Amino acid sequence: MTERICYACGATAAAPATRCDCGEPLWLASEPPDFDWNAVVDAPGMWRHAELLPFDSPGGVADAAGGTPLLRLPRLDEFAGARFHLKNEGSNPTGSFKDRGSALGVAAALDAGADGVGTVSHGNMAMSTAANAASAGLDCVVLVPDDIPESRIELISQYGPTLLRVRGDYAELYDRSLELGDELEIPFLNSDVPLRVEGQKTTALEICESFAPDVPDAIVLPVSSGGHASGVWKALRELQAAGAIEEVPRLYFAQAAACAPIAEAFAAGDDVVSAVEDGETIAYSIANSDPPSGTRALAAARETGGGVVAVDDDEIRAARRALAEFGGLSVESASATSLAAIRRLAADGELGEGDDVVAVATGRGISESPPASEAASVARVDIDELGERLASR
Repeated sequence: MTERICYACGATAAAPATRCDCGEPLWLASEPPDFDWNAVVDAPGMWRHAELLPFDSPGGVADAAGGTPLLRLPRLDEFAGARFHLKNEGSNPTGSFKDRGSALGVAAALDAGADGVGTVSHGNMAMSTAANAASAGLDCVVLVPDDIPESRIELISQYGPTLLRVRGDYAELYDRSLELGDELEIPFLNSDVPLRVEGQKTTALEICESFAPDVPDAIVLPVSSGGHASGVWKALRELQAAGAIEEVPRLYFAQAAACAPIAEAFAAGDDVVSAVEDGETIAYSIANSDPPSGTRALAAARETGGGVVAVDDDEIRAARRALAEFGGLSVESASATSLAAIRRLAADGELGEGDDVVAVATGRGISESPPASEAASVARVDIDELGERLASR
């Protein structure tokens, strides 16, 4: 499979490596492509940028990944303090940007002859990976924390994955799943692995195509693991290397103040993101106290002249209400952090009322549950029993 490279030190590695010896995450290596906007192909969704992707669409639900609308919402300009645009990722098949990475990961698994894929998640990524695997006829392993709400179990289980509740440290589970995936030849499409990042870069490709030949002044998106932020940054670097854009938009990332390790590192002038204590927030889906690609997201913000903003729950609620009342859009709280951050940045003079700013609304969130009669019974296992349980699935 395609070679991986470290953004930080430039070292390379072969699949299935996901992290460099220096400790930082890898992404797929790419030469400066021979690409301009005339190279966009007549294909559905994210696959119109096939020239910048390593695999073709596997068809099925993957064809519906990406191609999400970029909405100009002038009624939100006053609230935002800038010319407000919104990239609505809630229109993806399972309701979030995760479908981009899942679709590319499934395409890679099929190309490699794998029998299945896996992921560690308790929400949108679990649904997305399971749905894309089901559409492609692949087995799917989904590992969730033991305390996951029953409503989420029902939503994830409807796609028929091997679904296991795992007792133990959730951060440890991320690393253990990758180890087991290598041993059992199950590609785990976790939040910031190279294949998922590669698919998620298409968010930025679509934004830039919409503005071509110009670019927006800034792109603002929520950040949790740092995987989506990494993909957006990678896309901008590739487009600039190809000559498709002259300037790179500033990248700003939004976190919930109760759990904001990347924002804290940015404010302190640190070069490395350190883990913080968990805090409760309504934006629970981005409350990642130890983001595996946090330092990479921090580097993206700094290199593009952007930043990382921590917004509190009151700011998030106000932004979510404004999106509904002035934009007609209902988004999950994590998505509303983008608008909350833009408003803060404008108030601080970082953004001006004439700036074209794109907020990425990462998803509509987990929604309707299937009927109770369809609920699945899900086995519980200890983390140290996981290898034996997966091998016998």
